[in-house]
Amino acid sequence: MSDVPNLILGSGSPRRLELLAQIGVVPHAVRPPEVDETPLKGELPRAYVRRIARAKAEALVPAEDEIVLCADTTVAVGRRILGKPADAEEAASFLRLMSGRRHRVITAVAARRGDKIRQKEVESQVRMKRLSDAEIDTYLATGDWQGKAGAYAIQGPAASFIPWISGSHSAIVGLPLAETAALLRAMGYVLPGTP
Repeated sequence: MSDVPNLILGSGSPRRLELLAQIGVVPHAVRPPEVDETPLKGELPRAYVRRIARAKAEALVPAEDEIVLCADTTVAVGRRILGKPADAEEAASFLRLMSGRRHRVITAVAARRGDKIRQKEVESQVRMKRLSDAEIDTYLATGDWQGKAGAYAIQGPAASFIPWISGSHSAIVGLPLAETAALLRAMGYVLPGTP
């Protein structure tokens, strides 16, 4: 048996699978955990994503030869957490709130091997252009807002709304690759193409 652990991706996000593939990592298995992602009363965005990523890692018990990788991404305007919108009306309210201003996208990553969990959060700044009602309606009609924190994905149709970012593009998509690679290495995972 090899002492190099198998990687288990604790996420059902196809975007996270695609991002891992960019650095040559193909998980051995995908096991999305069942975790209540409701923010606690008064919880700040960074503390929220840190807690949810850790809860996901704690919900998946790895075998001896496995490393579990989990992540959570949220969009924040000030102290307000913009999760996945319940419907098109809430998606529209999120877009109006972000229209013409900056917001933060925070992604927390948690890697677990045995009982040991290591975590890292990455915060990026994003500016959304001022949106007209017609632009919002046209975007909502695409359905791309569904299941996305803050009602948009930077790699989807809403990319035309984002003139400026500061930080990690891959973290905004859902997985900060440099930090994820460092966490996996620290847990004993050998990334393809590295000695």
